[in-house]
Amino acid sequence: MRRSPVWRTVPVVGVFLAIVLVIVAVRSGHQGSAGDPDGDPVEACPAGARCGTEQVAGLGARKQEILAAGGTVSDLAVAMLETTAMRADRYPPGDGKTGDAANFGIFKQNWLMLRSACDRFAGQARDEYRNGSVLNDDLAADLACLHQSRRHYGIGDWFAGQRHGATGLQHPDTADIVGYRAAVGWIRTRLRADPTSTADDTRYWVHVPAI
Repeated sequence: MRRSPVWRTVPVVGVFLAIVLVIVAVRSGHQGSAGDPDGDPVEACPAGARCGTEQVAGLGARKQEILAAGGTVSDLAVAMLETTAMRADRYPPGDGKTGDAANFGIFKQNWLMLRSACDRFAGQARDEYRNGSVLNDDLAADLACLHQSRRHYGIGDWFAGQRHGATGLQHPDTADIVGYRAAVGWIRTRLRADPTSTADDTRYWVHVPAI
């Protein structure tokens, strides 16, 4: 019986593995890392949005506090978009919402994602949402839940759920979700462009309609 030369199969296997590695690399680049999702820089203010800067007393110290607790520049960008002073005591309990829609901490993480992805709240029910208020006063726990949630969902779905909860997770590519992610990206790009901005009182803002 005639045997197929081994050398003929090796190139085919090599090409297949190379294709697989390229696909994995592309997907990894698109998703970003769980701890510090860093997509492409967003140099221009997102289309249709208003962007700017303002000085907020004490914000520089708060930025440093967040970074010292394990936060990243991407975390600063989310918190800066969600709350003017990057503190959870500046908005009503639950952000005026209840159940899975209730928000907590400086990132305004919703209860659905917290109880689905954060170990601290694993197994808790929709109606136990008030338990999430512990994040309002515990920065380390707030950051831990944020990072666990990103790892659980992947950065694309995390942005979708962060913006629109269950509806966003079902429909992650709406224009509003894309705009929200771009807003965070614009702030993150500004922070990375100027090293002093992670320690001064400058707040970069994007007007994103509340929902």
